[in-house]
Amino acid sequence: MLWFITILYKHTLHLITRSSTQHALHTQLMASGGKIKWLSDLDKFVLVSNFEKRGWIKGSSEEGDWNFYWCSVYTARSLFSIENGVRLADDQMINHYPTHYELTRKDCMVKNIKRYRKDLEKDGSPFAERDEHGKYIHLDFIPVTYMLPADYNIFVEEFRHHPNSTWIMKPAGKAQGVGIFLINKLSQIKKWSRDGSKPLSIPHTRDIYVISRYIDNPLLIGGKKFDLRFYVLVTSYRPIKAYMYQLGFCRFCTVKYNSSISELDNMFVHLTNVSIQKHGVHSVKSCDIT
Repeated sequence: MLWFITILYKHTLHLITRSSTQHALHTQLMASGGKIKWLSDLDKFVLVSNFEKRGWIKGSSEEGDWNFYWCSVYTARSLFSIENGVRLADDQMINHYPTHYELTRKDCMVKNIKRYRKDLEKDGSPFAERDEHGKYIHLDFIPVTYMLPADYNIFVEEFRHHPNSTWIMKPAGKAQGVGIFLINKLSQIKKWSRDGSKPLSIPHTRDIYVISRYIDNPLLIGGKKFDLRFYVLVTSYRPIKAYMYQLGFCRFCTVKYNSSISELDNMFVHLTNVSIQKHGVHSVKSCDIT
């Protein structure tokens, strides 16, 4: 968790925030007779009812007369774009950091982790220490990963050094297990490229994928793959402020793990996404972790 927060701090300083936001909101609350002004571009009862329950009043977007804005990702990007030049005042908060995709998109996150590693090496940090094989000792928390099609030639070279390895491909900007598949032959990538009309000779295409060496000996529970999910609320990057929710949950595959090549296409074996596993014959409910 610490490395993740450090990445947030080092590589997203351009995100819009103010270190005095909480104090300023309290000051604004006192000055306005206890009324915080809210805005939302989403007509959701759960939002509006909670605002009203707290005695907040609706503000105005035209003159920036608001303290708390619950908006969509698109609105956040548009409102705080470089062209508009809008920045948060000290008495304003928003639910989305406009450039949050630097962390939430798979390709951007990989880019920032690699950048973080290089910065630590440049600074001579002990966290960037490597072993005799050149592998990171403390920063080895993601497998070897490349971006396609941009890193295709580099990936091919790595693949030929480890011809019997399995790799997992994921679309950079999608979620819920959409578009994920495993490969163990270069011909499978070429077929994917032809089928999807994604010429690998072109460095920038509309659909970017990340490809990572597959961890074929994962930790299992009851013979099945699982993952843990915890929630962290980041309210400020300067200074860094993060709150970790006390409860988490785990997700399970519905079919026992098998590294056999014959099971490469069986996503019930390899992916823990609820959106996929709920269609399995033996679906498993999420369980709380205290």
